[in-house]
Amino acid sequence: MTYQIPEINLKALFLGDKGENVDLFKDVLLKIVDEHVGWRQNYMPQDLPVITPFDKSSKSFQDTADHMRSVFNELSSKLRSQSLPWHTAGRFWGHMNSETLMPAIIAYSAAMLWNGNNVAYESSPGTSQMEEEVGHQLCKMMSYKAGESWGHICADGSIANLEGLWYARNMKSLPLAIKEVAPEQVEGKSEWELLNMSTDEILDIMEKIPDQLDEIKAKSARSGRYLNKLGKWLIPQTKHYSWLKAADIIGIGLDAVEAIDVDSSYHMDITKLEARIRELAAEGTPVLGVVGVVGSTEEGQIDHIDKIVELREKLAKEGIYYYIHVDAAYGGYARAIFLDENDEFIPYDKIDEVYKKHNIFTDMQLKDEWLTEDVYNAFDAMSKVESVTIDPHKMGYIPYSAGAIAIKDSRMRDAISYFATYVFEKDADIPALLGAYILEGSKAGATAAAVWTAHKVLPLNVTGYGKLMGASIEGAFRFYNFLKGRKFNVDGKVIELHPLTKPDFNMVDYVFNEEGNTDLERMNKLNHDFFDYASYVKGSLYSNEFITSHTDFAIPDYGNSPLEFVQSLGFTEAEWDKAGKVTILRACALSPYAHDAEVFEEYAEKIANAMQDKLEKIYTYEMNEQ
Repeated sequence: MTYQIPEINLKALFLGDKGENVDLFKDVLLKIVDEHVGWRQNYMPQDLPVITPFDKSSKSFQDTADHMRSVFNELSSKLRSQSLPWHTAGRFWGHMNSETLMPAIIAYSAAMLWNGNNVAYESSPGTSQMEEEVGHQLCKMMSYKAGESWGHICADGSIANLEGLWYARNMKSLPLAIKEVAPEQVEGKSEWELLNMSTDEILDIMEKIPDQLDEIKAKSARSGRYLNKLGKWLIPQTKHYSWLKAADIIGIGLDAVEAIDVDSSYHMDITKLEARIRELAAEGTPVLGVVGVVGSTEEGQIDHIDKIVELREKLAKEGIYYYIHVDAAYGGYARAIFLDENDEFIPYDKIDEVYKKHNIFTDMQLKDEWLTEDVYNAFDAMSKVESVTIDPHKMGYIPYSAGAIAIKDSRMRDAISYFATYVFEKDADIPALLGAYILEGSKAGATAAAVWTAHKVLPLNVTGYGKLMGASIEGAFRFYNFLKGRKFNVDGKVIELHPLTKPDFNMVDYVFNEEGNTDLERMNKLNHDFFDYASYVKGSLYSNEFITSHTDFAIPDYGNSPLEFVQSLGFTEAEWDKAGKVTILRACALSPYAHDAEVFEEYAEKIANAMQDKLEKIYTYEMNEQ
């Protein structure tokens, strides 16, 4: 009989902002610990314990145990006094910290007792199988074909992005190596044509000549050859800084990385992307790859992945091809909200019906505010790209550190593989070979157990993670609507709140500005001062009634993309040029509770009061000193 997953209640899956589920947490965790100890006791029961009652009654044993307790007292003190209170149901609207799933915490804690090292199957048969399953689950969430795709867990999104560039670099160089080793396979092709072969073409050739694979790889970019021929790696201005690190480490160099302008809503400008690719082609420079971002680091926006794919299809007819990687470290799990109970991508005209059936939103008007065809089409097109970064430790609500990468065609692994004979047997089955196909070596089996357990509890579709994504998005739009048009009276001045842009996902950026103020630097100072009072900078975190995050959108990184917003607030272009940046307050709306209208309303009044208090302090002590 197949086990049926019940209707998921998110409130049962978190410890709770006041620890409401501590009894459930302890019950499951203690059961897992007891079972682990039983396993130890049942292995070779004829072996006597090495820690005897005499050992435990000795003074040194008791002193050591008391010493350990003292250290834990100190640890607890530091954690309780120096940690962010992200657990709150409605006061923390800041960085990417949030409640993590109770099943994942327990699974991580439990699996640490077994200390699996997922670098090799012989070290961690149980958790290595879990990681293999997780990789396939993430591929299915991307609508990659089962049996043809592959994925794995890594430390974080930076490592996953590095692997994406590693794949692109090696794949793009393979045709040049094939011309050296097996020239008959690419006969008649010019160097330009070799550097613009599609990923499928390259993999099909490699599949024909498996005996020459090692020799070809030895003459590919991994040898240090061709790095100056591979062309440009194009990323949006909303890029994560990891791409610069990756280009440095991978050897293509920072000069190969170019940022394409984003529009005033912080999406990569596809017209400018096409223009730049054509400029490069005209001068004989290929494009190594293009990165689209799903959930940008500072704005949470969703690039038009569908248009990046369509542009590639259009240019391919002209002999121009580029690798596509989607950096969905933040937004990747949101694809679950588009998959029905059979893991099929939901047709746009059926979404309301499916969401109502599975209670994805408590207020469908907020769903209508959020979901546009642009967002829908971007998520749909993720199935057509070569590789995707997806971080379980972000929107997967898994404890750190758990990044991941999924690749559409598992044959790509051969372009980056290495085999250490003491760890891997080259012809062994996956997951025995996991370490041969990834950047890292030793890695925690506990992480795989945490992600695997979370995916078992919450399937990667509307019956599971879709509910959690919906709650987060709905909470974000409640906060966004709370901010719009809100005003505060402080010391005879009116302070207005202005959201930066309508969210594509669940990140809300905003600014305070004094009514009538035309000095951008003064507004920037106001927002920076507000962050000081709404963060760890000033006062006690535990007496802080509203916590947020901040960032700067500066001309060197963003060009003039913020200019439209700045002008909408009454600032001139000359002011923008003078200040050179706009300081933004930033809220990652990750609370799994704030989607509930009653919960949000309760906290909205508290947030407004806290904002009023902080603004009064700023105008008393900070702004008036100017």
